[in-house]
Amino acid sequence: MSDSFLSLDEPPQPKAEAYRVLARKYRPQTFSELIGQDAMVTTLGNAIRRDRLAHAFLLTGVRGVGKTSTARLIAKALNCVGPDGHGGPTIDPCGVCEPCRAIAEGRHIDVIEMDAASHTGIDDIREIIEASRYSAVSARYKIYIIDEVHMLSKAAFNGLLKTLEEPPAHVKFLFATTEVNKVPVTVLSRCQRFDLRRIPAELLAAHFARVSEAEGVEAEPEALALIARAAEGSARDGLSILDQAIAHAGIEGEGVRAEAVRAMLGLSDRGAIRDLFGLLLAGDALGALASLRGQYDLGVDPQAVLRTLLETVHGVTLVKLGSVPTAGQSAEELGALERWASGLSFPALHRLWQLVLRGHDEVAKAALPIEACEMALLRVIHASQLPDPGELARQIASGAVAPAAPGAAQPAAPAMPGSMAELAAHLEANRRLQLAQQVRDYLRPVRFDGADVHFGAARSLPHDFLRDLAAALRDTTGVNWRLQLVESDAPTLREEQAANEAAERAAVLQSPLVAAALVSFPEAELIGWTTRRSMQA
Repeated sequence: MSDSFLSLDEPPQPKAEAYRVLARKYRPQTFSELIGQDAMVTTLGNAIRRDRLAHAFLLTGVRGVGKTSTARLIAKALNCVGPDGHGGPTIDPCGVCEPCRAIAEGRHIDVIEMDAASHTGIDDIREIIEASRYSAVSARYKIYIIDEVHMLSKAAFNGLLKTLEEPPAHVKFLFATTEVNKVPVTVLSRCQRFDLRRIPAELLAAHFARVSEAEGVEAEPEALALIARAAEGSARDGLSILDQAIAHAGIEGEGVRAEAVRAMLGLSDRGAIRDLFGLLLAGDALGALASLRGQYDLGVDPQAVLRTLLETVHGVTLVKLGSVPTAGQSAEELGALERWASGLSFPALHRLWQLVLRGHDEVAKAALPIEACEMALLRVIHASQLPDPGELARQIASGAVAPAAPGAAQPAAPAMPGSMAELAAHLEANRRLQLAQQVRDYLRPVRFDGADVHFGAARSLPHDFLRDLAAALRDTTGVNWRLQLVESDAPTLREEQAANEAAERAAVLQSPLVAAALVSFPEAELIGWTTRRSMQA
């Protein structure tokens, strides 16, 4: 016999079971498995226990939050008869009785599902109205689940109104829609409405962790947090991304890694974005462009970079307001946000937001996206360092800013301060008296390297201090300064002066002449002194 034919003696090979995607495989079968909708479950449970069931329910919400799954769960809850066949409506359907199993498998004759997107006309609704007059064949209630109900035509809605208002006792309508604003008010008023909320990212990440464990796939928490954030509150979208991530991981068994998920989704590395954001705040144009090009070479979309920068500005603003940290934030990211929040004012943050948002919109429409992104970042650097209109008006009023006379010779470039004392003296010489006083009182010197200055703070600095100091130095020296606040225990100029005065006073008190005078006159007090050094000065 040819090898191309099977022997009659060989048993038939079992047919491989078709793969089911995670979004279908892990569709909730009980209300306890429905995540993020506790308020709706509580309300529905109370209605069932008190036998106060509405004749029509409208389920709204964004894609993938569980509208259709909830409708099927309600159908099971209303028609469940329990394992013994004598149960009544319950918020905890057994899942083993024939109605529960038939509804879960989509084959129950009395639970009719219809997609309004493909059945929009009055004729389709007429069939429902006619069939609703007849009692259920085997279930307690005949249930109609109409998905995307907003797609029904005006005539179809009008034809449904009378039946919705006075339906037969054995009929329940369950409507689902993502665009509730398109449903006529006359229909809304005849339904009990449940707004299904976006599922919080932390709940989604925990759900994905359980799914990964059930699938026998190792997944990094950061990877699941990235997927949860990308899902935007949709369990179905998140499970589809997780399905893709598992396939992306391959068959080597390395599991779902954050780096792979970030590459798969085209997300920019958040650490690289933090570095880029720091370069923008420091006014380092060349460094910012190099950082952007580095991410672009790795395949990151320029628009995704600006989108993540927007998220960063938003995150800094929330931290400045004292909000609770977002799920999935690392300690390093939170520390960076807190550091920026302490150094940026709300007006500066709002201006950064507008600049980056404008760049994001421009890149989306640009013929040269990476070049447009570079120009947007340069605009952020230069525009964000300009003083506020109010500050500019104060500088003009105080005479700190004045237009140059026509034909006047350009002044020579001023010397760059090379120490904290020179910095304070430079500010005083240029009539930045308040800044000079703050430098003397609060700043702890760490490093002076040209215009790159690192210093600590003896106390919490005003929110606008770094911006105002950088602007003042740029105006007086013509150079963009990079100011960075770091940890330091070095003394401030005021502390150093106080320590020197205390040491000098102690030396004066220990001198033989003063010591002898204090012995002769016990009630005498040292009020002041003059040393040879001070006289020579």
